[in-house]
Amino acid sequence: MRLSARRDRIVELLMQHQRMTVEELAQQLAASQETIRRDLTELAARNRLRKFHGGATLPDSIGEGAFRSRMVENLDAKRAIARRAAALFAPGDSLFVDTGSTTIAFASELAQASDVTVITNSVGIAQAVSRSGANPTYLLGGEHRHEAGENVGSLVLQQLAGFSPRHAVLTVGGLGPKGIADFDLAEAEIARTMIARAAEVTVLADASKLGREALFFLCGLERIARLVTDRPPPPPLAEALAQAGVAVLLPSDRKSAKID
Repeated sequence: MRLSARRDRIVELLMQHQRMTVEELAQQLAASQETIRRDLTELAARNRLRKFHGGATLPDSIGEGAFRSRMVENLDAKRAIARRAAALFAPGDSLFVDTGSTTIAFASELAQASDVTVITNSVGIAQAVSRSGANPTYLLGGEHRHEAGENVGSLVLQQLAGFSPRHAVLTVGGLGPKGIADFDLAEAEIARTMIARAAEVTVLADASKLGREALFFLCGLERIARLVTDRPPPPPLAEALAQAGVAVLLPSDRKSAKID
């Protein structure tokens, strides 16, 4: 792994795990502990992380805020969802991927694939999937939000119009019998455009999102091809998903059958 790619990967791992030891990072990256210590020193000098004795965490400026809180909520479930979702895609596939804590985990898993084209407004997702050099990656530019590491606004929407990938992989604020919704207007506008321009929509949502209401409507259930979640939906929602023809996939289920 190239030096720059390894250091980017260290930051991605800290975003997922909040804090890690030198030993853990060395094992994850198949590098010596001395190499990791040098990486941490350089990254700390650039304020990309904060060192402590024997390890590192994210700097306070990144560790604060609502998005950082979401990054560490239901973390095990999000990782399981990410692994299950990444297995759905094959070389030659093209994907929109929106910004979210679950899609960041998904991008880390998808990075192990090759020849998967990703179009995203998330800096972290673009870094994750492109680090091997095997996945064509397009980072959409616009108004930058530092906390979430995302670009939003009219410039992003204009650029989305130039792509027509097969898949859109989205996180949501809530999913109910009427469809999916989000809490942020700018992010909702991007998700709606991704939905409109993709052939198939895959939603990644842990169980806390199921049955939750959010302000900005994205689309009805009939527009969703697949839902990847960590627990079976409650009966009323499961029935609505089945009627809409949505495939519900769980981490323990390696099949892609629709709900009966």
